[in-house]
Formats: sequence, structure tokens, C-alpha cells
Amino acid sequence: MSEIKDRYEPIRLRNQLCFPLYAVSNKIIRNYKPLLDKLDLTYTQYIVMMVLWEEEDINEKKLGERLFLKPNTLTPLLKKLEEKGYVRMIRNRSDERNLVISLTEKGNALKDRAVDVPASIAETIHLEPEEAMYLYSILYKILEEE
Repeated sequence: MSEIKDRYEPIRLRNQLCFPLYAVSNKIIRNYKPLLDKLDLTYTQYIVMMVLWEEEDINEKKLGERLFLKPNTLTPLLKKLEEKGYVRMIRNRSDERNLVISLTEKGNALKDRAVDVPASIAETIHLEPEEAMYLYSILYKILEEE
């Protein structure tokens, strides 16, 4: 009996690194929801806006790379943000494949309403600042291995 138990040990939930990462991600995104609802943004729309608040305009390909999002995920997000009046999408005249995303005035103004979101989320995550920075560095180490 113990041989059978040992054989299946690798597939026990408690031995999976992916599960706590998945569960924590879901928990944190749920914590964002009421804050982002006030801004009329989903979490993925919010992360797009954060990049644009830093860059003001960016090539669609670079935006996808920064957010680890594939074009089939990013394109519908951008269209929704454009419908809301937060971004504009302009094709490069010399290369139609090159789509530049830029903030509108309305999208830029949203930044003032979003500025307190990170502090509100930080209050829901009970880590010391050093622990948070360590976790951040480990997570990016995993992301950048591709």
C-alpha cells in the first residue's frame, strides 16, 4: 500500500507549486475587483492602462511582451478600452502591422482615480515589505525563464 501512495506523491495537490500561485493570483484579483469596478476596468484592462500611464504610447507588440499577453488576448482588451474612450489605436502608415496604442485625455485622467488602488491592495496582502520584494523577485525570475 505504501508503494502505491509513494508513486502518486508527485501529483498530490500539496506538492504542486502551481496551485498556491494560482490560488493567490485569484485571491488578489478578487481583491482588485471592487476597486476596479469603480474605474470601469477589468484587471487585465487595468494592467494595460498602467503600462500606458508610464509610456503614454506603445507599440502593441511591446505592450504584449511587457504584460506577457498574446495578441489574441490583447487585441479584444484594446478594443474595449478604445470603446470606453481610454485609448486610441493608430496603424503606422509605413507598416500597417505596427499598431501604436496611446492614451486619450480621458484615459490619462483615469490615472488620478486609480492612484490609490495599489495601496488599497497592499493592505489586503499581509507581507512585510521585505517579504513582498523577495516574492516579487522570485515571481519575475520564473516569468523571465521563457
